[in-house]
Amino acid sequence: MGLVKRITRSCAVQETLGFLVAAYLKLVQRTNRFVMEPADAYERIEMPVIAAMWHGQHFMIHFAKRPQDRAASLVSRSGDGEFNAIALRHLGVRAIRGSGARGRDIRKKGGAQALRAMLRALSEGEMVVMTADIPKISRVCGQGIVTLAQLSERPIVPVAVVTSRRIDFNSWDRASIGLPFGRGAIVLGEPVSVPRDADEHALERLRQSVERELDRVHERAYALVGSRDPGAKTSPMLAEGSRA
Repeated sequence: MGLVKRITRSCAVQETLGFLVAAYLKLVQRTNRFVMEPADAYERIEMPVIAAMWHGQHFMIHFAKRPQDRAASLVSRSGDGEFNAIALRHLGVRAIRGSGARGRDIRKKGGAQALRAMLRALSEGEMVVMTADIPKISRVCGQGIVTLAQLSERPIVPVAVVTSRRIDFNSWDRASIGLPFGRGAIVLGEPVSVPRDADEHALERLRQSVERELDRVHERAYALVGSRDPGAKTSPMLAEGSRA
């Protein structure tokens, strides 16, 4: 297994994997008939924004980006993150390497450098794409994305991109990846702005707003393709339990 890991994490293999992933995603985008909701979504927002997504729903999120929009995405520094960064490069998205906090605030653990890079990107007109939940705690919005919005004074826009034909994985984040030759839906939610002077209670309320809006856009996107979100919360009690 050690040899296999060394081979798969070599530069040549990572480059090849990243290229193949990007090529496959371009095929999915070209061969699915997408509808966007609302149709005038981009007329309602002023770029740059912070595009929020759930873990497991990140493979196709770049489909929502217009060709003229510059974008950067937060990608972990892990070995798996390397070929994701390469794939993003082939898809026209710049990778910011770093990790958010395992706790609630991106400033507290390991995310300070990534936070500075994302703030710089937003100040220079780049849209920033990042997952709102943190690893192993699916569909519960962390404080990191709210902190980024507060410091940058740029709004958070929840985004969902799904296809009617797809593979749903039985992973902790219930990841999904689209298949070619189907229908697709891109749903953008209501922007969530975070005032610079927001106190602890306001930040928690806004964190919950991002979470609810992300759940809503995913439910709507799956409905548009005649399906149900496999990662949807099953009950309010379960959702509260995951937050504890």
